[in-house]
Amino acid sequence: MDIAEEQEPDYQSARIETVGFLDPYGMEGLAVLRSDDGKEFHVRAFSGEVVKHIVCMSDADAAPIQIPSVYSMISDICEENEIVLVKVKVYQSGSVLRANLYLTGRKDIVLKNYRASDAIALASLYKIPILVRKNLLRDPDDAGNGRGGAPGR
Repeated sequence: MDIAEEQEPDYQSARIETVGFLDPYGMEGLAVLRSDDGKEFHVRAFSGEVVKHIVCMSDADAAPIQIPSVYSMISDICEENEIVLVKVKVYQSGSVLRANLYLTGRKDIVLKNYRASDAIALASLYKIPILVRKNLLRDPDDAGNGRGGAPGR
């Protein structure tokens, strides 16, 4: 897998359309990813803490979260090593969502099979493409057909 590879035909670029909480306690999060053609993928069953980070990283006016996080750690490591995250690919692996992270700089690195929610949060931080496997994307009108949504972590 080469960092400069052309976009695979079974992946489509998507952006975070909506992010929020599924419960009143802010423990479980939901993100809706939307492709350019209007198809959606509802990513659920990730932690409320990840939602808080995504909201903070997506909103330029929001105050940064002061608690050190894995996202700030990765950002610091990338900065020190002169590498940057350029894209993430989200896919289903069994009953869970996973992602590959593509970094480039002095050296190209592909990190495989990481939690999709963390990859989406990092994509939000770096404002980079989120590539979603096309078979996960659905028309919003099909949400009630039992095929919408996403597996857990």
